[in-house]
Amino acid sequence: MTAGGGSVLRPGDWITFDGDEHQVVALAGTAVRLRSAAGAESVVLASYLMAAPDFAVTGTEPRPEMEPLGLLDTLPEPARAAAVEWQRHVVEVETGLPPGAEPGTPARDEYDPVTRTVVERAQAKADELGVSLRTVMDKRSRYARQGLWGLVDQRLVRVKEATGRADARLVAAIRQVLDDQTQVSTGTRSRVIRRVVKLVEATHGEGVVPLPSRNTFYRLIDALSAGRHAFGSAVTRRQTANRPAGPFTPTFADRPGEQVQIDSTPLDVMVVLDSGVTARADLTIAVDVATRTICAAVLRPVGTKAVDASLLLARMLVPEPMRPGWSASLRMSASRMPHRQLLGVDARMEQAAAKPVIVPDTVVIDGGKVFISDTFLRACERLGISVQRARPRTPTDKGVVEATFPAVNTLFAQHLAGYTGRDVTRRGEKVEQAALWTIPELQDLLEEWLLAGWQMRPHDALRDPFRPGKAMSPNDKYASLVAAAGYLPLTLRGEDYLELLPVAWRAINDYGIRIGHRTYDAPELGPWRRQHSGHTAKKGLWEVHYDPYDLSRVFVRTTGGWITASWVHLPLVNAPFADFTWDHARRLAAAAGLDDSSEADVARVLDALLTRAEHGPDIRTARVIGRTRTAAALPAPAAAPETENTPDPAPDSAPSAEVVPFGVFDAHAEAERWL
Repeated sequence: MTAGGGSVLRPGDWITFDGDEHQVVALAGTAVRLRSAAGAESVVLASYLMAAPDFAVTGTEPRPEMEPLGLLDTLPEPARAAAVEWQRHVVEVETGLPPGAEPGTPARDEYDPVTRTVVERAQAKADELGVSLRTVMDKRSRYARQGLWGLVDQRLVRVKEATGRADARLVAAIRQVLDDQTQVSTGTRSRVIRRVVKLVEATHGEGVVPLPSRNTFYRLIDALSAGRHAFGSAVTRRQTANRPAGPFTPTFADRPGEQVQIDSTPLDVMVVLDSGVTARADLTIAVDVATRTICAAVLRPVGTKAVDASLLLARMLVPEPMRPGWSASLRMSASRMPHRQLLGVDARMEQAAAKPVIVPDTVVIDGGKVFISDTFLRACERLGISVQRARPRTPTDKGVVEATFPAVNTLFAQHLAGYTGRDVTRRGEKVEQAALWTIPELQDLLEEWLLAGWQMRPHDALRDPFRPGKAMSPNDKYASLVAAAGYLPLTLRGEDYLELLPVAWRAINDYGIRIGHRTYDAPELGPWRRQHSGHTAKKGLWEVHYDPYDLSRVFVRTTGGWITASWVHLPLVNAPFADFTWDHARRLAAAAGLDDSSEADVARVLDALLTRAEHGPDIRTARVIGRTRTAAALPAPAAAPETENTPDPAPDSAPSAEVVPFGVFDAHAEAERWL
């Protein structure tokens, strides 16, 4: 900056910086070399120097302030016109001509800068307007510092207190009473007024603090309760009071698995339990922050024992297999994910569904007992996963998973038979009687919806930095981050998966193993029946691992390795495929035969899924299942020799082929058969 008030800093200038006087010795790019009055030299960045609060160039006028253009637009038109009129007068005093004068226009004699001094011109303007000389000089000074904004009548833009002229002691009492309303039931303003009066009299004495009229009291309460929900929903009021005082900082993640958030909440759906009683369903999910992928989701009845988080971790770390009846458009090979690269690492990806396997670096959990169990913490430590606990009563620490639950209710739960609504004011009539789905059936629907309705749906929080106007789906985001970060998941295999399953200690009896009123047995258990396991602390019981959501089998650890024991009544549930069962399955598959590469096909699959969820289980399919179970209990008829005159069996006739036992259900083998 020059001495004439310019905007250039040159060598030789004296400046004030860091509480001392300095002389500018040299300029090199963005660096400024300074020498203090005591002779000490230093080099600082120009941006840091000029941003210092006490920076100033000695011997120059202060730099003019920029006009607040936004505030100028908010002025009333009369106030703005008055400021513009004063601007015309001030400019004429300074230059001799008003703004916008034509070139060559002579100045008026009393404002001619050649023959009149500034004071004489200002006095002439004061005489013209009928104001004092001091007023004109003050306008000149303010215009030089602030521009047009300095000429605005500041009384029109003065910020007023929301409480007006109310006594400060009364205002403090109202704030205190409103704070005390946070955790109590919602009341009316009259209750607040009564408590404020009692508090003021108890604190300062009766009649000491002047009390306003009732209408003014109401206005004060409304002004001070803004944003508190003091007279609305108590839940909203508590949530608002629990928000952090600082700014909301979004959670960032640059690669899949960098942070996975886990939480549970009741789903807004009534389900039918095994006993026939209806109850709410509880949903536990794990959400990847970087891709918004729901890595795993588990349902259970509300009020029952929580699912161990280690089971959720196990489901996250293995591929999701395709299941009978699912559309081929839901396969990973039909999606945009790098299927071929993943297939080269894990052969199970061949029949995997279009949901990525994400191995977390860090999981964020709350203080629930299920999430801080020793099994879960040891499993995370063994797999190299950091566990970060959210602070008590701070849902913003895991805001991504908290925001996912309402989305699941909106996109999925509201389409289900037995939907309750988010609160009692939105609940329909006799919702309990509308509940049709069991927990296993609803779990199957949920897992299919995650593929068709969540993983392939554009998410507003997933944006391409170079194309921010286009939202990406979790699968698309995963594919892009894999290409950028070089991410390659190493999934769990065999025994590692079994180790994460819940454990029960049971005896191996003559009839097998009993868990939850179900009996499991296998020929390989023969040498271990009625034997002591060697675990004295467990009184000789055997370690049995089981999946609460796959009741078909359990896994027993013996000194000879793992033994898989199947449910003895499994053939009555997973019945063999008779002819008419196979025909019905083929009709369902033909109806779902769609183009693998078309996103419209996925949309049709989703629509069919939500329609099926709304109307409850398919009655026709249930009849076929029932007839199939009946066929399983009947002896297979002898095969008759085929002749040309032998008519084809009717679709609903009894099976003529030999019934093949189904055996132990293998999800991967079953997926290969159907695909």
